[in-house]
Amino acid sequence: MHIIAFLIRRAIQAVIVMFVISIIGFSIQDNLGDPLRELVGQSVSEQEREALRDNLGLNDPFFVQYTRFLGNALQGDLGTSYFFKRPALSVILDKFPATFELVLGAVFIFVSLSIPAGIYCAINRESWLARIIMTGSIVGISVPVFLTAIAMVWLFGVELGWLPAFGRGDTYELPWGWDTGFLTWDGITHLILPSVTLSSIMLPLFIRLIRAEMMEAMGTDYVRFARAKGLPTRRVRYVHAFRNTLLPVVTVGGLMIGTLIAYTILTETVFQWPGMGFLFLEAVNRVDTPLIIAYIIIVGLIFVVVNTIVDFVYTLINPMVKLPGAKG
Repeated sequence: MHIIAFLIRRAIQAVIVMFVISIIGFSIQDNLGDPLRELVGQSVSEQEREALRDNLGLNDPFFVQYTRFLGNALQGDLGTSYFFKRPALSVILDKFPATFELVLGAVFIFVSLSIPAGIYCAINRESWLARIIMTGSIVGISVPVFLTAIAMVWLFGVELGWLPAFGRGDTYELPWGWDTGFLTWDGITHLILPSVTLSSIMLPLFIRLIRAEMMEAMGTDYVRFARAKGLPTRRVRYVHAFRNTLLPVVTVGGLMIGTLIAYTILTETVFQWPGMGFLFLEAVNRVDTPLIIAYIIIVGLIFVVVNTIVDFVYTLINPMVKLPGAKG
């Protein structure tokens, strides 16, 4: 019953959040420029432009436009892209697999590296390797992601020629129509540089976070008690201490997933990765407002879903943590 109540509560919260996001996204469209710039040429008369604006409903009051948009959105219609002449939601979903794989690759890299590095730096804080890792994490936090991307392209793509620097490479179509690069060697090699670049945003932060939380956990009473009972050192470190370290890490990690999606705009632009971020930037340049609004709503939905999943993961890591709204 707790899970059902939690899901109902989260569904209500999600509706409110998505409503606010849709208002914000819809209200900025008038500040992005004139979408007719891309739809018609310079030779079109002002009368024809006004007729087209009336036909598209662009001259209607804001409330009328938003009400019409909201009614269509509730039916799964987020508008039609001016450039692609297709439903905006369909265009974004076509690009979603590329962005999902890029984010998944980045998450795999920074999780697999930050956990052992953070634990090592907490346990061996005075070692020379720990000092090198911590110094490198400071540098990593300070370097902008676009600069990291440019450096990766120049070094590994141009100078050394080890890895492809642009595009997604060959993909394999799954039975449900999802194109993936994970199942082709060319796709994997194309994924390495952008994934490493995107992971560089989170990797230094997570190393420092895990180190700090692990050091704090190692000094708590329950860890001292576990040592006093004569438990093996490995069990004390990796079961008792590290398990409690994961709670704040999962909290920050859940929020950072959304940040990674936002940063894909820069990464995908530098590497010409055909994902949602690159599509969004093109939509802004073309003033393709239906596509822009649809992107904002989809990203907002991803934030809501990820945060809901994080709350479930909490209870798996520590059963003492109850779902929000649970009693007892």
